[in-house]
Amino acid sequence: MEGLAGEEPRVVRLVRGGPALVEGPVRIVAEDGEEVESDRFVVAICRCRRSERYPLCDTGHRRPRRDPR
Repeated sequence: MEGLAGEEPRVVRLVRGGPALVEGPVRIVAEDGEEVESDRFVVAICRCRRSERYPLCDTGHRRPRRDPR
């Protein structure tokens, strides 16, 4: 299977209870238009929105949730 311009498609692995792992390098465009680039060979993208580095994962999904009292 070929992607754009004859390139192999990117592989995205979903980690149960964790991030989406994307083969890099990548450019992420958020819904507000903010762009984040990473040249790492695997990039962890936050799916829980608890990351302080959102849209990149900082393992915030591992921290206990606060009680909203």
